[in-house]
Amino acid sequence: MRAWQVTHAGPIESHPLHLADVPIPHPGPGQVLLRVRVCGVCHTDLHVAEGDLIPPSYPVTPGHQVVAEVAALGEGVHNLQLGQRVGVPWLHWACGECEFCRRGEENLCPSARFTGLHVPGGFAEWLVAAADFVLPLPTSLNDIEVAPLLCAGIIGYRSLRKADVHPGERLGLFGFGASAHLVLQVARFWGCDVYVFTRSEAHRQHALALGATWAGRAEDTPPHPLDRAITFAPVGDIIPVALAKLRPGGTLAINAVHLTPIPRLDYGLIYGERTLRSVANATRQDGLEFLHLATQIPIHPTVTIYPFEALNQALDDLKHSRLNGQAVLQVG
Repeated sequence: MRAWQVTHAGPIESHPLHLADVPIPHPGPGQVLLRVRVCGVCHTDLHVAEGDLIPPSYPVTPGHQVVAEVAALGEGVHNLQLGQRVGVPWLHWACGECEFCRRGEENLCPSARFTGLHVPGGFAEWLVAAADFVLPLPTSLNDIEVAPLLCAGIIGYRSLRKADVHPGERLGLFGFGASAHLVLQVARFWGCDVYVFTRSEAHRQHALALGATWAGRAEDTPPHPLDRAITFAPVGDIIPVALAKLRPGGTLAINAVHLTPIPRLDYGLIYGERTLRSVANATRQDGLEFLHLATQIPIHPTVTIYPFEALNQALDDLKHSRLNGQAVLQVG
């Protein structure tokens, strides 16, 4: 089968991913073999390609917003059927036994393994997944529409909850890519006013078209202080900028698996019982809840489709903000 691999990480402009011919994997006990249809292209994949996130070993096949169909069942798998369409998210497996898993925080499991980092991901024609961790997909969304929901959507939904967003509040979004454009749709469904901060004029126009109340640059002052905010840009310098726009008692959630250093903070930025918290991965329950919510709204992802051979170009376009919404790789 064909699979995109990172053998040596480097700037995406140097095209660090290479197409390789590798054997089709076999599912072990509790696993399923999946034929990949499409796979969303995520900023986390860019971090893997450029070496911001280091896998246990190279080569590694990224990709963790996978829409696929079940082709073979490993021993002991009874919850899935051949031919069933499923989604493979970032969380590949968690132990289920540690203190975090027992508290329902499997996203914090110290033994957790992640798709496209610890195990081969969806930028390939086939992959193996843990049967208990794949997600059933709503029939109302086609492959292209559902792919962005499997990471951008799920982690955005968790970010909304970790930001303590209540219906009707003022929500700020710093950065406006794949995850933020889905978060905006959920927040509008909850009756929130959404204020978007991004350097891209195209992204500002995209946000306003999706119902944002206001859109400007990070250095601009919004018409009102924010109740809650989420940062999406993997740049630590944005954190004090976002905190300065929060009301007392507000919450800022950092939606980033990788972040450049946060500069020294003046205490006044968090004084007044403001909360600053990170968002780390997501649970299976997050996925189930969000996919159900996405069909209720319903969410309409903005998607740019790339052929399988154009993955490096898709990641380059993502890095340089040349597209709105989510890039999706057509695999099968």
